[in-house]
Amino acid sequence: MDEITTLADWLKTSQQIVAFTGAGVSTESNIPDFRSAGGVYEHIQEKYGREPEVLLSHRFFMQNPKTFFEYLREYLVFPDAEPNDAHRAFAALEREGKLSAVVTQNIDGLHSRAGSKTVYELHGSVYRSYCMSCGKQYNLESVLEASDVPRCICGGIIRPDVVLYGEGLDSEIVTGAVRAIEQADLLIVAGTSLAVYPAAGLIDYFQGKHLVLLNKSETPHDRRADLCIHAAAGVTLRAALEKAQIKIDA
Repeated sequence: MDEITTLADWLKTSQQIVAFTGAGVSTESNIPDFRSAGGVYEHIQEKYGREPEVLLSHRFFMQNPKTFFEYLREYLVFPDAEPNDAHRAFAALEREGKLSAVVTQNIDGLHSRAGSKTVYELHGSVYRSYCMSCGKQYNLESVLEASDVPRCICGGIIRPDVVLYGEGLDSEIVTGAVRAIEQADLLIVAGTSLAVYPAAGLIDYFQGKHLVLLNKSETPHDRRADLCIHAAAGVTLRAALEKAQIKIDA
């Protein structure tokens, strides 16, 4: 039995599917994978003389907000990006009553835009912002339209609702994600090398029947999986849903 047929069969027979996604799920939406050779990661190091992890740290943000927002506007915001077949596939599985949650490391909001309702955004979303002084909520446009550091009407800095390096994950979101993974009978890990902790450690809570790893390159956890498919997530998931006779487009 080929890989797509196996995945399709598991999609048909599973009732508590959870998707755990990373940056590779959004590359088919033309959002770059920072760590690809010759890609954005290397360009950022050349331009800023610092690694992205430093630019996205709480300490750097507090000390250099102007540079932080310059970096954010150029490299973290992709307003023209649209959900791809991977996002649409998980939304379709939720509509069918098969998928209970999406747990994502991404901050691009594409799962929600594709129609997924239960999404645990471990690292937050660049589309939400808030004032650090008074807590007033703002949208992404408030950040993009500012000529410099975005400011609230109270004078406080408006920051994106994302988890920076050096900050902890939201405990309620983590609790929800852990509960969903614990109850899953099929866990599909897509587009992540499972190298970023503590998020990557969440798959250790999976006790279900089938673990699927869907990533273009190998991961340190490939041997744990019941099925590994080294291919693009969107193309693979569309093929599997079509074989399972599950309508991917709403």
